[in-house]
Amino acid sequence: MSDLAMLEQLLRAQEDEHLEFKSARSSFEFDELGKYCCALANGGGGRVLLGVSDRRPRKVVGTAAFQELERTRLGLMDRLHLDVRVQEIAHTDGRVLVFEVPSRPIGLAVQWGGQYWGRRGESLVAMSAQDLQTIFAESGHDFSADVCPGAGLADLDPQAIEDFRRRWTEKSRNLLLEGLGHEQLLRDAELLTDKGLTWAALILFGTRAALGRLLGQCEVIFEYRSSEASGPAQDREEFRQGFFTFHDQLWNRINQRNDLQHYQDGLFMKSLRTFDEQVVREALLNAVSHRNYQLPGSVFVRQYARRLEVESPGGLPWGITLDNILSRQAPRNRRLAEAFGKCGLVDRAGQGMNRMFERSIKQGKDRPDFTGTDQYQVLLTLQGEVTDPRFLQFLEKVGQETLESFTTEDFVVLDLVHRDQPLPADLRSRAARLQELGVVESVGRGRGTRYLLSRRFYEFLGDPGAYTRRRGLDREQNKELLIAHLQGFAAEGCDMDQLQHVLPGLSRDQIFRLLDEMREQDRVRLEGSRRWARWYPVGPRPHPSLDSAPPNGPGP
Repeated sequence: MSDLAMLEQLLRAQEDEHLEFKSARSSFEFDELGKYCCALANGGGGRVLLGVSDRRPRKVVGTAAFQELERTRLGLMDRLHLDVRVQEIAHTDGRVLVFEVPSRPIGLAVQWGGQYWGRRGESLVAMSAQDLQTIFAESGHDFSADVCPGAGLADLDPQAIEDFRRRWTEKSRNLLLEGLGHEQLLRDAELLTDKGLTWAALILFGTRAALGRLLGQCEVIFEYRSSEASGPAQDREEFRQGFFTFHDQLWNRINQRNDLQHYQDGLFMKSLRTFDEQVVREALLNAVSHRNYQLPGSVFVRQYARRLEVESPGGLPWGITLDNILSRQAPRNRRLAEAFGKCGLVDRAGQGMNRMFERSIKQGKDRPDFTGTDQYQVLLTLQGEVTDPRFLQFLEKVGQETLESFTTEDFVVLDLVHRDQPLPADLRSRAARLQELGVVESVGRGRGTRYLLSRRFYEFLGDPGAYTRRRGLDREQNKELLIAHLQGFAAEGCDMDQLQHVLPGLSRDQIFRLLDEMREQDRVRLEGSRRWARWYPVGPRPHPSLDSAPPNGPGP
């Protein structure tokens, strides 16, 4: 159908939640266009026509809006994260622009300007909480289990299927799998149904040609950058093919620049790889099995000298947050996850993320970081730098038997304590267990409680003085430090913020209790209240006998 014929057909159509007509003779606000595109996407997709009267009978009136069409299109795509297309039609009565908006992905509502927009009649409205709940509930649908129209066994790589067979046989110890043909093997793995091949089969075993034809966004792009400078990467490779055809090759690319880091352990020099193979493979498997394949982006793996970033399209699965990511599992593509579980690449219990955290902490590296994650992407950063080899040595001293009894939460608590970071309330119960094991100690009580590694950690390092400094001075020594500081500011006094810098290891309430005790002892005084309150030292009182003595000395 020609552009003009399509336009005539649209002019006769009834305006509904899939069509929007605007005259926009001279101009049209970009923000307004974005809202309408957002609403159409949330309603299942549709078209916005500019240069057409919005009342019937509709006529072409022409529009001068958006002369730089490609810039407008890219702006819409950047903010909507959808593949918006635009046509410019030269009608005899004027220029018409047709913006074609695809439907939002299953389980994901689209925003514009921080708001979810929808249509109610001819009006733009903010979507209700019930509407959003209905959309988010769709995420229970498993895209990877759907049948891929037009895909057949010829679109799969036989060697990739054989790799899957070998791993499945080793994991299950079921030798009968070795005698199955490819079609039966895929049926037994629930990757092939009577209706055809699933998307999961294509994602796992598809050839480059098949994926280019049927699911072009199913690719992993590897980049190596030796510095943070912008510009082209020093090394780049695109893997648009089934996962089983390239996963070992991708790890080998990363391992080519996987430096050894050395540290001293007594008389011996030990070494550790910057990027742990198990942690990296878990990150890649998570990206492939949990990404949203209905979004147009690719999975990016960016390697730096001491950092690895894995970016995958689609936010965290419904019900998963950064707070519960270690305790809750909700696979977005269940059929993919099940296939990985059958061949032993992932743990069906969903412990892959836990292992990533545990191994990073045990190697003295920063915990996996999800900064930059939003509803459109998951950004996972793995830091490869061994920040404190002494902590690594201490864990070895604790003993493998004890460490094997640790939960992921125990390791996180230990890491937070080691880095002098506060413990969230939900992890304090785990700290009590580590105290019983003699791994950590606590100082203070109640809300002012803080934790530090046990004395034996510092004795093991040969630095017991550091333990004393971290544990803090005793109560009377803390009081003397406060008095000494107040005497240096006797004229102007000190507020509480200033005194907290004197004893940074104590909470505001703990410092106030020390001052209150000294006020009862008449060693300090308080003037003012709230933000104007200031503390002053009280000088020593003259001896009573000197007060009562006459001016010229004692009497006869």
